[in-house]
Amino acid sequence: MRTDKLWENIEQGVVLMDFSADWCAPCKAQEPIIKKITKTYLNRASIVEVNIDENKNLATKYMVQSIPTLILFKNGKEIKRFVGLQPEITITKSLDDAL
Repeated sequence: MRTDKLWENIEQGVVLMDFSADWCAPCKAQEPIIKKITKTYLNRASIVEVNIDENKNLATKYMVQSIPTLILFKNGKEIKRFVGLQPEITITKSLDDAL
């Protein structure tokens, strides 16, 4: 998703931002889980992958100090933050609660 579209989506609905990097082993382990969740929640929530090396300003804005970091937003407000590799059930439960 393009960054300019990202701001529109964060302001309304449920958005999960996945901060990661290509060189991060836990991020690579998280990737198949995020891809599965993206398909499962299609048209219900936006899942946005943010490469911190390409989007340093976003990582700074959201105070991302370790990766992977997942931030869940509802109608523009951060409602949950996960740092480190997360099991699928943890993420999906939070998404379900937000929806």
